[in-house]
Amino acid sequence: MIVLITGGAGYIGSHTAKFMARAGHTPVVLDNMTFGHEYAVKWGPLERGELSDTDFLSGVFKRHAIEAVVHFAANAFVGESMTNPRKYFRNNTVNTLNLLDAMVDAGVKEIVFSSTCATYGDPIRMPLDETHPQHPVNPYGESKFFVERILHWYAGAYGIKYAALRYFNAAGADPEGEIGEDHTPETHLIPLVIEAAMGKRSHIGLFGTDYPTPDGTAVRDYIHVNDLADAHVRALTHLKEGGGNLKLNLGTGRGNSVREVIAAVEAVSGKTVPIVANPRRAGDPAELVAEPKRAREMLGWTPTYPDIETIVEHAWLWHQKQAALDRRGSCLNADDR
Repeated sequence: MIVLITGGAGYIGSHTAKFMARAGHTPVVLDNMTFGHEYAVKWGPLERGELSDTDFLSGVFKRHAIEAVVHFAANAFVGESMTNPRKYFRNNTVNTLNLLDAMVDAGVKEIVFSSTCATYGDPIRMPLDETHPQHPVNPYGESKFFVERILHWYAGAYGIKYAALRYFNAAGADPEGEIGEDHTPETHLIPLVIEAAMGKRSHIGLFGTDYPTPDGTAVRDYIHVNDLADAHVRALTHLKEGGGNLKLNLGTGRGNSVREVIAAVEAVSGKTVPIVANPRRAGDPAELVAEPKRAREMLGWTPTYPDIETIVEHAWLWHQKQAALDRRGSCLNADDR
């Protein structure tokens, strides 16, 4: 298939593009490159543009004869969404409407949508399964929840077939070292801890040491980015082969605390990570862990890299490789002078 991957120059999108190509599909990346990277577009053409540009969007579908869509493009900073909600509803929700309308007009029926566990809001039980009530507590989660509801109604009215995949904490990097996690600004725990271990940060802030967890720090379900990419290929195959619409959690079903993540980075790197304890951040629950049983049943999907040590090892190798490339570039620039 020719598969449009919005946000395909970003972290999860680029890994999914690689998996799509490996499965025999042609990934067409649509990205405005605000957070994407050209080096991450390796397996198909790049269309640089905005989902808000409906004429451009329509042209992409026509130029490439798009047959299915995987939709990652979105803003994803929870804190920013609280102070600038209109940015999130416009980009994450309104622009997704543009994408869905372009699909309807082009006769494209299948979409795999990048949703989030943030649609659940504050957990009332653990682990979180797909029957847990969805009551988002921030505009980011709300914007994704709106799209899930829109998909429901577009399915009934226009025959759109969809898989809404609710991620937990994406982490790790391509084990082959071609692509990895490269955000500016960086907000994810594992790369922040790695940067502290590499001396790029003076310390790692520990937000909350008095949670009702075994070591007092918050617990999260870290899922390897390659396992997420694999799930997207499986979900699209499910839809194309006549399977029903899906709403699935993607996680390992096991949690790791902030201290356990720090310990894993220290073990892999052989470095000590400086820590500064801070008060809890408002809105951070003590624990978020997936119940991924339904994904296993519906897609035959189980994580290949479920342990935090392997996830951290792959991330560490990627960051080391990037640091070596940066050093090499600095040397070449010095020689040029």
